[in-house]
Amino acid sequence: MATQLSKTYEPKEFEDKWYQYWLEKGLFTPKPGKKNEKFVIVIPPPNVTAVLHMGHGLNNTIQDILIRYKRMQGFETLWVPGTDHAGIATQNVVEKELAKEGKKRSDFTRDKFVERVWETALRHQKSIIEQLRKIGCSADWNRNAFTFDEQRSQAVKKVFIDLFNQGLVYKSKYIVNWCPRCKTALSDDEVEHQDKGGKLWHIKYPVIDSDEFIVVATTRPETMLGDTAVAFNDQDKRYQKYKDKYFKLPLTNRKIKAIFDSYVDPDFGTGAVKITPAHDPNDFEMGQRHQLEFINVMNDDAIMNENAPEKYRGMDRYQCRKEVVADLEKAGLLVKTEDHHHAVGECYRCQTTVEPRYSDQWFVKMKELAKPALEVVENGKIEFLPQRWIKVYNNWLNNIRDWCISRQLWWGHRIPVYYCKSCHKVMADYEMPDVCPDCGWTEFDQDPDVLDTWFSSWLWPFSTLGWPNQSDDLEKYYPTATLVTGPDIIFFWVARMIMSGLHFMNDIPFSRVFFTGMVMDLKGRKMSKSLGNGIDPFDVIDRHGADALRFTMVAIVSPNQNLKLGFPKDPNSKEQDSFEIGAKFANKIWNASRYILMNVPEGFSPIALTDCQLDIFDQWILHSLNETTKIVIDNLDIARFNDAAKQLQAFFWNNYCDWYVELSKSQIFSDNEKIKQSKLSILIYVLDHFLKLLHPLMPFITEEIYQKLPEHQTSIMIEDYPEYQDTLSFPQTIKKTNKFFDLLYLIRNIRGEMNVPAEKKIEVRVKTGDKDLLEFCQNYSKDILYLAKAESITANNQITKPKGSAAGANDICEVFIPLEGIIDIKTEIARLDKELLKVTKDFNNTSNKLKNENFTSKAPQEVIEKEKGKLEEFKLKKEKLEINLKLLKDIQ
Repeated sequence: MATQLSKTYEPKEFEDKWYQYWLEKGLFTPKPGKKNEKFVIVIPPPNVTAVLHMGHGLNNTIQDILIRYKRMQGFETLWVPGTDHAGIATQNVVEKELAKEGKKRSDFTRDKFVERVWETALRHQKSIIEQLRKIGCSADWNRNAFTFDEQRSQAVKKVFIDLFNQGLVYKSKYIVNWCPRCKTALSDDEVEHQDKGGKLWHIKYPVIDSDEFIVVATTRPETMLGDTAVAFNDQDKRYQKYKDKYFKLPLTNRKIKAIFDSYVDPDFGTGAVKITPAHDPNDFEMGQRHQLEFINVMNDDAIMNENAPEKYRGMDRYQCRKEVVADLEKAGLLVKTEDHHHAVGECYRCQTTVEPRYSDQWFVKMKELAKPALEVVENGKIEFLPQRWIKVYNNWLNNIRDWCISRQLWWGHRIPVYYCKSCHKVMADYEMPDVCPDCGWTEFDQDPDVLDTWFSSWLWPFSTLGWPNQSDDLEKYYPTATLVTGPDIIFFWVARMIMSGLHFMNDIPFSRVFFTGMVMDLKGRKMSKSLGNGIDPFDVIDRHGADALRFTMVAIVSPNQNLKLGFPKDPNSKEQDSFEIGAKFANKIWNASRYILMNVPEGFSPIALTDCQLDIFDQWILHSLNETTKIVIDNLDIARFNDAAKQLQAFFWNNYCDWYVELSKSQIFSDNEKIKQSKLSILIYVLDHFLKLLHPLMPFITEEIYQKLPEHQTSIMIEDYPEYQDTLSFPQTIKKTNKFFDLLYLIRNIRGEMNVPAEKKIEVRVKTGDKDLLEFCQNYSKDILYLAKAESITANNQITKPKGSAAGANDICEVFIPLEGIIDIKTEIARLDKELLKVTKDFNNTSNKLKNENFTSKAPQEVIEKEKGKLEEFKLKKEKLEINLKLLKDIQ
């Protein structure tokens, strides 16, 4: 007997073992293959803020499938792993840790705080690497990168200095998105807008030296304390009389002037707008045009500062809002208050409402960088899958604004800019200068800010390969092949990587971008801590194994569609466990493989297919395997992982296990050694090829079984991926065998519909004039009896339907199965009556829903189509039940 598999499928017994084996053999290191081509992926680096979540599980499974597939195809493959220092996010994590200890950032020096963040980052980095290995990621860990390591730091400095010298980086006082909680600027893309209910306050602004007043409206009355003008449209005749006039700013002793600008919409509200240049982006631009004063009335934590009237100083912005509204009402200056829904910007990391803030910040000029990035996607040099994201990408780049890259944090790449303490010359350099080239001074201050975390991430495809050094890796592996990522970072990361690759490498960073869908719960909700609906991928691995996790995630839907998953915390719960899809398939593979290996004699050496005695069913399974190979390759090539997975599952479960293994049982126990050797060789050949096809999706179980097969090599992961072979195509055989299997499907369907007990042997009558089917019924009657659990089969063109028989038909035959004495007629009638009652109710409810105009006028078209499909399904089931009930009642 050959090497055996254990009785039950226990992935914990071998998954870690094989991963360690692959590492020890150096199988993840790129090596030249037969294709003489390279296939390179750089991992979207997970943030070192916490452990991985299910989105990482999906993304990294897809990357690993691609890498394993290409490696087996003979490509020189490299998957570069790494992690992201995630500036603002990681600093927030550490500050929360400190808060639990009763400490805050200001209790530390900058260096000591950064040391503390490093501890957290390295701890999380270690966990992330362990988790990626658990999933089975075949990345080259010798090239593991970190966006804040020395190599990446040198790349960041070079890019900043080059852009500075090219005039593409500049510092300016500007209105930016500001998070009062994180106390830092945010780029436009780091602000998430939520539709929220608020108020719109209408306020009187008295005209100085007049009894008149103007009414303006605001959603943020606390900012009015920083107003420096009232604006009107320059063509609005109603307000021309206010030219050169001033208004008294309520609650202050200041006067503000009237300005006229085409930006103001004369038809919105009263046509008068209060202008707060330091607290609103639109007002900022108008303030610049009209040379207004910029008055910032808040500190960096949104507490009112010394520029606000004394009463409000030290108040939080929301407390100030209440006081301002109350004081306006007391003064008779509040005209009215309205409910108002509007989009409120929130920090993408802590969800604090963002405050527009006037401050010194560093920016990158983006328009010059954006133009070539648009062209390479428009001309197809970079392919987007699915293509619908091209429109989103183009729209953002066509309307791109300069990128605010400075952050008021301590954790991150410090901006490499130095200021001479004497003449204040600004210099960008790798290290602090020794002497000022203008005045000869030797003392400098470094800019205190750090760079946006995406400033290191946008260099990832080439900084991970050794840039700015002209390394062997950079020469060999840039540009990379495919990027796998989520569409939520198409602006943050994808577009910027394309821009930086073209600007600094004069080439695209990758040729294809595959956008995954979002992982959601079964109700279609985004997974989040607040909802408590998140799934830890490592809980899934602990219960079902990594292969079950991987297969389930790519098999359910196309990976660029949203993926709905359920996983009950209690394994005994009746709630849906989506990962049973992968677990059941793994069990099926295990049990079938174990059965075959149990029947392989010790020292058995399979013979070549050309030496095997191929019967019609051997040709059928080899043809099916060959077609499966073609379908799987075609789908993997276009990233249709779900279709590849479903094809592999259907082939193994239905063709191989349900039919071929069952048909082969009599022959592997044959006394004829040639027949036995031939059949075992084909069983092993098909299993071996199937395991190779499946390996990129389920690497651990395929390696474990492969290593038990006769004449295996070092590892399945460096075997050649199967290819379509013309010599294994038997189209004429398939035409015949399809008739045979269609007959068996008919018989099995009748048994299922009529609830025939599995142990009951049936009589089968087949009415047909088809020559091939008659030949099968005569020459393979034993196989039909065994597979159909029948005691007899009769087939000719003269058969009539016996009384009390269940029937089924297809294009070439009718099948009759007498039921008297086979089932309990009375019990079955009761069962079918109950089932018919339920189906009729479902049919009527769905029919009424589709007749309801209130539903059909509001529901999306896809929902309506789904309901129509259900109605048709209920109708067919109802009709079938009525026929079967009539049949049983006639027998009774």
